[in-house]
Amino acid sequence: MNSKADFPGAKSIAASISANAARLSDALNHHMRNSFQPESRKTLRKFHPAEVSELTGISMSNLRTRHQEGDFPEVETDSRGRRLYSAEEIDQIRRVMARTGRNGEAYLPGRRDGDGLQIISIVNFKGGSSKTTTAIHLAQRYALRGYRVLAVDMDPQASLTTMFGFRPEIEFAESGTVYDALKYEDPVPLSQVVRKTYFHNLDLAPAGLLLSEYETETAYALQHKVDPPFTQRLAIALDEIEANYDLVIVDCPPQLGFTTMTALLASTGLLITVVPSMLDVASMAQFLEMAGETVRTLEEATGPIDWSFLKYLVARFEPTDVPQSQMAGFLRSILLDRVLTTPMLKSTAISDAGMTQQTIYELEPSQVVKKTLDRILESVNGVADEFEKTIQQAWGRTVE
Repeated sequence: MNSKADFPGAKSIAASISANAARLSDALNHHMRNSFQPESRKTLRKFHPAEVSELTGISMSNLRTRHQEGDFPEVETDSRGRRLYSAEEIDQIRRVMARTGRNGEAYLPGRRDGDGLQIISIVNFKGGSSKTTTAIHLAQRYALRGYRVLAVDMDPQASLTTMFGFRPEIEFAESGTVYDALKYEDPVPLSQVVRKTYFHNLDLAPAGLLLSEYETETAYALQHKVDPPFTQRLAIALDEIEANYDLVIVDCPPQLGFTTMTALLASTGLLITVVPSMLDVASMAQFLEMAGETVRTLEEATGPIDWSFLKYLVARFEPTDVPQSQMAGFLRSILLDRVLTTPMLKSTAISDAGMTQQTIYELEPSQVVKKTLDRILESVNGVADEFEKTIQQAWGRTVE
């Protein structure tokens, strides 16, 4: 019997696929060079006083007064004389307020003595459920809020890594990803993998296609009882750098394989995204059933798995879509307060920003219609702020 490779055109199809990949890669390189000139790397814009006030909780009048009194660092001004703040300068201001302001500790929301590192996996069984969009927006929002954040890309497709301005298929084709810290043969310390990003307070453990090898290697390791097992590998890797961060945000692949389970078992809490449609909810139900069975099996072998929280986020929500609204209501009636009150809206601002690997926090306000930007910022900030209360409660703090 002939194999497919024996049929005419088989080799030309393979060559065509490879040629298409090369052409796409070259085009993407050109696109990114044009987007991030002149450094060919992403940079973060500066923020207006109203944004600083919203991020820090310092009133606009107090911001002006503190500058006049010389308490805050001098910052750049635009042609109209308005102050413009870098993320680093916002952090400096936050630390001044922590020393001199009333209720100073409120300006530093991260870990305090006795607080454990919060490791939050963002998961769903289905692609297109806004896991990566949620992961990067939460990571950036919390970095701007004053948390020290590590984003961990556990998806071999490396969409999160790409959003940070990297080309994983080129820059991490052979090494430099989280796989290097998880692999069973000669793993490296996670600190050798972590990259500083253009975003103050936010580092990245990148992914790449090599991470897909972890699935097959783990199956082999289980047969040969290689230690430490997959259930502990990410947790052990994070132990080395845990003092450097308050939060770890993990973007998981859309499947319940060893890679996802490795992330879940290292986590202190989970955020499950779900699009409010019948197909997506049915898919999530399957995911939860499979995850529950898998976790029960693992608990029999390793002992209880203790997550501080499990929350659901309604994503890509369109309020004017009646079936979506009905399905969102159905989810809340079943899952109650585990579903975040604030949904992540579907927005052209997010999809348009994604064309240049940007988020809504990176967009210059002048690039987007103000009403559109305000609408999505209210949604994304609302999600992040509500979920932040869950994080604070996990540290045993009382929140309003």
